[in-house]
Parts: sequence; C-alpha cells; structure tokens
Amino acid sequence: MTMGVTDQESFMKEVRLKSSVVAGYFFFKDGHTLRSDWRSPEFWISSIRKEDSGCYWCEVTTASHSVSKQSHRSYIQVQIEHQRIPVSGMFLETQPQGDQAVEGKMPVLVCSVAEGTGDTTFPWHREDTKESLGQKSQRSQRAELEIPVIREGHAGGYYCTADNGYGIIQSEEVNVSMRIPVSHPFLTFSTSGAQAFTGDVVELHCEDKRASPPILYRFYHETVTLGSTSVPFGGRASFNLSLTTGRSGNYACKADNGLGAQRHGKDMSNISFHKHPPKIRLVNGAHHCNGRVEVEKEGRWGTVCDDGWDMKDAAVVRRDLGRGAAKHTPVGMLYLPVAEEDQSVFIQVALCNGTEEALAGCEQVETFDCGHDEDTGAVCEGG
Repeated sequence: MTMGVTDQESFMKEVRLKSSVVAGYFFFKDGHTLRSDWRSPEFWISSIRKEDSGCYWCEVTTASHSVSKQSHRSYIQVQIEHQRIPVSGMFLETQPQGDQAVEGKMPVLVCSVAEGTGDTTFPWHREDTKESLGQKSQRSQRAELEIPVIREGHAGGYYCTADNGYGIIQSEEVNVSMRIPVSHPFLTFSTSGAQAFTGDVVELHCEDKRASPPILYRFYHETVTLGSTSVPFGGRASFNLSLTTGRSGNYACKADNGLGAQRHGKDMSNISFHKHPPKIRLVNGAHHCNGRVEVEKEGRWGTVCDDGWDMKDAAVVRRDLGRGAAKHTPVGMLYLPVAEEDQSVFIQVALCNGTEEALAGCEQVETFDCGHDEDTGAVCEGG
C-alpha cells in the first residue's frame, strides 16, 4: 500500500518548535482529534487502510498556551495495490466436448485456470511424443488452441500448463480418441453362378474399411430401399436379395456412422436375371449370340422348325438368354454340324408376339412334319 503526502517539508517545519517552549502536540483528521501528546511530535498509523484517506494537520502549543501554531492541511490518499494471485485449478478440455475428435475437422484444445491474475502463459503438449503444439500469453484465465485438420495419427494424450510468474502448474492428461467418417463404402455381390435366376438369392455386401463403428448400412435397388443393417463393431454388412421379375438394374448401398452418410452405387445389370433356368440355347455359332435354336424338354435337347419363325420369335429368344437385341433369323442348316438324325424337332410353330420373357411363354404348335433341313437359327447383338 502507498500513501502520498503533499508539502511534507513545510508540514514538519510548522510542527517542530523548540522543545523548551512546546507544551503539547495535537493531531487531527477531517476535524476530529486523533491524539494529544505532550511529549512526541510524531503520530504513526500502524496499519493504514483505504478508510484512512483524508485531510490531516497538526497543532502545537507552548506551556503557557500563549502561543499556538497550526500546520498546513495535507490530504492523504491511500491507494490499495491489487494482490497478485498465482494460477491454480488447471483444466484442459476439447471442443466439441467429449474427448473425441473427427478426422478432417478442426478440434480446439481449451486450457483454463480457476484462479490467477496478470499475464498468463499457456503452452500445449502431446504426452506420447513430448511435442510442443504452441503457446499463448494473455491476460486471461482461458486460452484456446486450434489444431488444423486433424488426422488418425493425432489420437493420444494431451496436456497444457500455465504460468503467471508464480510457478508452472500442469493439467491432467486428456486422452483424445479419433472418429473417422465414412468416405467410400464399396458394394459387391455374390451369386452361386455366372447367371442368376428367379428364386435364386444374391448376397449384397457393403463395406467401409476405415470408418469408425457403429455403422448403419442401407441397401437400394434404383431408388427403392431394400433394407438396412447396423454393424456395431465395424466390418461389412450383408443383405440377401431373393430374385424376382424386375430385379435387374442399378444397386447401391449407403453407410452412415453419425458423421455424415455416403452412398456408393454399382451397376448390376450385367447379371442375367431369368424367370427360370433357360431351356433354350444357340449352338454351333461363331459366338454366344449366334447359332441354331434348340430347346430342352424332359432333359433332352431338340430343334425348332422355321415355319412362321420371324424377328418377334428371335426377340423372345434373345430376352430368354439375356442377350442383346435380335438381328437375323438364319436357317439352322448354316450351323455345322447339323443336328443328329435321332435328335427331335420339338416346336413346329412358335406364335410369339415379341413381348414374352421366354420362348416357353409363347403359344406353340408341336412338330408333326418338320425335318432338320427346316431347323431355324437366330443372331443377336453382343457377339
């Protein structure tokens, strides 16, 4: 604490007279007598406080009281100096709260003290690597440090310290874990063979190898949701799809672990979907879309007569086989070797309108006068 007194020298001259004639000393503050003393010309205030501010003066008298002299009045202003408080109550937290950071985001490490005055220096550190992340000095009990774009390798322990000139204190270690958003879920599928037929089950698989669990996977056919599966510990999810008419098309899956959903699509139209296992084939052609038309009945393969055979019939054949558009209807004799003599001709006339899914769905006239010299063929796109 400090006390300021004006005109001190003149004050002392006024109060000091020769001791042989001075009989008393009187001290006053704001009109009130502080002390009357016949011996000492000094008055001490032992523990000065702010309330001691005021106007002071003194007076001396001679023994005969014939002479009395009063000093000049002096105003004393007591100023209280603020007490410096050491830092204490150290605390480190993360923003957003929860001690979890999201890869690719910008987390904030907040260092604070419960008490402390003056300028305080806040440094931040990693516990495992002893790396210094940075520091700030400011007249505050709280400071923030932003970490630009955090990655998976930044997971670990962190702490901060504080010092305002009275000694360094350290926070407890905060273990920051890392959550990884979904990014590129990958869709795959499996079937029992190269082709899938009505009644078969196709297994769809969706997986994001890096995303933090739990992950919710959803499966789609075009824009229709097929179903969803939650995976609590990571890994991939599966969905069993029973094939029915109209199941060919685009399939997709979506992954979501609460940090933003991501969708991945895969075109599955390259799988041949059939209403039934095909009972028709093209044989002896130059490629799989070219050949003599043969159908199967009761485990035996026979040919088809070219009576009335046209492009509508060929269109149904290509659809039944899952091939490209029909192009020609050549005669079956072009595809050598020709059919064996003991091989039957099963269909004389196929009355297709061109919209049927399979040749078995067309009205038919079973053979009664056709030979293998009238066998028919078909050519479609995709060779």
